[in-house]
Amino acid sequence: MASRHPALEGYTRYRAVGQLAFLLHRITGLGILLFLVIHIIDTSFVYFAPELYDEAIQIYRSIPFMIGEIFLVWSVFYHGFNGIRIIIFDLWKPEWWEKDIAVKSVYWTLALSILAWLPAAYIMGRAIIENHFMGG
Repeated sequence: MASRHPALEGYTRYRAVGQLAFLLHRITGLGILLFLVIHIIDTSFVYFAPELYDEAIQIYRSIPFMIGEIFLVWSVFYHGFNGIRIIIFDLWKPEWWEKDIAVKSVYWTLALSILAWLPAAYIMGRAIIENHFMGG
């Protein structure tokens, strides 16, 4: 069998629930990184191009970006909880990587991240409705 590139190995090694956890961790991490890069760049506009900063703020006030922020918050919760899960398994409880426990832990991670996210999603969603559809 031909050897695979180590960085790509995780995409083919896991199955089903483990694959989902792996991909969500990667996607949420990249989404958070993209947000941070954009945030650093647009914040620098305050000093280097104030007119661009004002335009960026207007773009961020649009409905698609506000909805994206709601999912960014979920990404932070999921990435954080899943990172804690991985740390616990790797450092303190490697025997928990046994299939049944690992699968249950993925479901618990998803549930916790959604439960932690729902209040923020509600508040942020309500703000979108009030500010864009109710003239608030």
